[in-house]
Amino acid sequence: MSLFDHYYSYDPGYGYSLDDLLSVPAPQEPADFCRFWQDKYQKALTVSPQFSLNYQCQRAGYRVYDISYRSTDDFQIAGWLLEPDAHPITQSIVVGHGYGGREQPDFHLNIPGAALLFPCFRGISRSRCERLPEQPNQHVVQGIDDPNHYVIGGCVEDLWLAVSVLAERYPAIADKIGYMGISFGGGIGALAAPWDARIKRVHLNVPTFGNQPLRLSLPTSGSAAALKAYSQSHHNVFDTLAYYDAAVSARYALQPLHGAVARFDPVVAPPGQFAIYNAWAGDKQLFILDAGHFDYPRQHDQERQLIAELQSFFGESSL
Repeated sequence: MSLFDHYYSYDPGYGYSLDDLLSVPAPQEPADFCRFWQDKYQKALTVSPQFSLNYQCQRAGYRVYDISYRSTDDFQIAGWLLEPDAHPITQSIVVGHGYGGREQPDFHLNIPGAALLFPCFRGISRSRCERLPEQPNQHVVQGIDDPNHYVIGGCVEDLWLAVSVLAERYPAIADKIGYMGISFGGGIGALAAPWDARIKRVHLNVPTFGNQPLRLSLPTSGSAAALKAYSQSHHNVFDTLAYYDAAVSARYALQPLHGAVARFDPVVAPPGQFAIYNAWAGDKQLFILDAGHFDYPRQHDQERQLIAELQSFFGESSL
């Protein structure tokens, strides 16, 4: 029985009880999984981000800047930087977006003392370019035939370079950098954080890319559907996705995690979300959403509660 009335041809709860969801494991990993990501991280660290800032306005208690920086493979990444206007900066946080991209920064987070960097990952929104398709169903398969050139790996590198930007911008608090990401950005964060000790605290909201074999076996209306369709004629897709499994990566994550995962989600199947949370090796806090990527009765109340928890969770890192 579904948790909500809906028009989907499948049940976005997938018949999983909460106990079932809390038991979803990470799949088996390639023997060289850790080396693959460690090598990729070390290579990204050799890139100078060469960031530039352009002041735009003051809004909602922040100084708002347009920002751009250089990432791997000479991609230019653009976005926004928000600096508290009336309070000292005691920490900084990279904020990742969903696969729908981002048209403006989030002004409602109000994390104590936090400068907030909102990059647009390569090919998307402010970082759109001729080299990559922007549509999610095309973007998610770009370069997938080679694990070393898969676009998702490039987006992870964009995140690492965002961390480099913050460490360079705020050297006195380079040991107080966090990450928060939703959906696509949540999956990117789970892939990136375990290999980057500069990231001290992580929030993932309905993260994708968890337990890829299970994820692609379930019907969804998200990027997994595009991957599943592509795999019908490109059977080596699963060889690449084995390296891009956010639940496997989570096994190596030592940072404190605040995880918001949904029991009902037509776009990012909940078993994959929970697989990431379940596998996370560091200390973790669980926030269960009634639904993700779907309007539901308690949504606004849960969103307010979530923001309050995030203010407390990231507030601890600024002490």
